[in-house]
Amino acid sequence: MSTAAGGRSAEWFFDFVSPFAYLQLEQFGKLPASLRVEPRPVVLGAILAHWGQKGPAEIAAKRAFTYRHALYRAQKLGIAYRMPPAHPFNPIKALRLAIAMGGSLDVVTRIFRYIWRDGLDAATPEGFAALCRAMDFAEGVEAVEAPAVKQALRDNTDRALSLEVFGVPTFALEGDLFWGEDATDLFVDCVNSPAWLDSPEVRRIGALPIGVQRS
Repeated sequence: MSTAAGGRSAEWFFDFVSPFAYLQLEQFGKLPASLRVEPRPVVLGAILAHWGQKGPAEIAAKRAFTYRHALYRAQKLGIAYRMPPAHPFNPIKALRLAIAMGGSLDVVTRIFRYIWRDGLDAATPEGFAALCRAMDFAEGVEAVEAPAVKQALRDNTDRALSLEVFGVPTFALEGDLFWGEDATDLFVDCVNSPAWLDSPEVRRIGALPIGVQRS
C-alpha cells in the first residue's frame, strides 16, 4: 500500500481481466506519498451487467482496437507487457486469490504481473494452480473456495456499485470517480489540487442537461 499521511485515502477498484488496470497499477509511483490506496478487487462482468453494458471484448471491432491500444499504451509508457494466452478469461479465482492472501498492494501487483507482464494463464485449472505456486501459496486452490473469500468479493463489487462505479480501473476519492488508465494524471492532479473539481467550469459541465435520450 501507499504510505498513509494526511488522512486522505482512495479506493482503487480493479479486475485482473483488465489490461488497463495493470497499466495503471504500474504507474502508482506517480501517486502522492501522502495518499493511502485501498485495492478493491471486483467482478467487472457484474458491474457491466448492472449498467446494461457490453465489455470491450464482446464487440469484435472494439476487441481488436482495445488490444492494440493497451499494447500501444504499454509501449509508450515503457511498461513490460505481454497478453495472456486467451482473453477475455475468467478472473474470478485470481480475484479471490488476492483476497485470500490478504489483498495487499504487493499481492495484487504480483498477480497482475504474472498475467500481464509475463503473459501467463491464470484461468484454467492448471494455470491457476501454477499461479498459486508462483505466489508461494499452493493452498490457494482450496482457499479461494472459502465462503468468506467469496463473500468478500461480492461485498467489494456491491461497494463499487454503491459508489456508481461503472468500469475498471476506477479510483474513488471523497465522492469523485476517476475511471480508466488514461485518467491517471487527472486523478493525481485532483489529489494535489482538489480545488479544480470545484471550479466554475467543472461544476457547469457536471450539471449540463441531457439534450436527447434513446428510447
